[in-house]
Amino acid sequence: MLGALVLAILVVSCSAPKTNRINLPPPIESTTLGPGDTFDLHIVGEDRIPTTYTVSPDGTVDFPYIRRQHVDGLEPQQLVDLVREKLIEGKILMDPSVMVNVREYKSKYVNILGQVKAPGAFPLLPGFTLVQAISQAGGPTPTADPDNVRLTRTTNGKRRTLRISLRSITEGRSPDIPLQSGDVITVAQGVF
Repeated sequence: MLGALVLAILVVSCSAPKTNRINLPPPIESTTLGPGDTFDLHIVGEDRIPTTYTVSPDGTVDFPYIRRQHVDGLEPQQLVDLVREKLIEGKILMDPSVMVNVREYKSKYVNILGQVKAPGAFPLLPGFTLVQAISQAGGPTPTADPDNVRLTRTTNGKRRTLRISLRSITEGRSPDIPLQSGDVITVAQGVF
């Protein structure tokens, strides 16, 4: 009787679906501005000036009153401080209230390659995950191997590639993986 119970436990545990064990550092979230990023800048009481700006390829933005400013690598709050300081320094406004809201980060992206319907580079959105990224690329092709997806991430100068089962994530056996700028996802072709 005890032998039959042990055998039943072994059969059930061996046939249970496996989960992904992901050993990956958490994504590094970066909110610094870069070329192509679009943001709104509002100066309270100054409704006649433009409010939407895009960072040029050289990392600068032309603002009314304070001219061209280098903003590449600045956090939104640092941009607020810069604009405020320049307005006061130029004696344009005495105590301006400045607000910045980033609309879109085009300087931060993930690459999706291999067996997806629309491979390419996609803007990284806050909270973007592996499943969302593959979905953004049109989803896997019929020839894709959902158990062979590779995620390559560089953190602190170290590059690491993991093999992940997309099927395990979509079936709820493994958690979805948050992405960071520069991640490369490759969906392999299945063997037929």
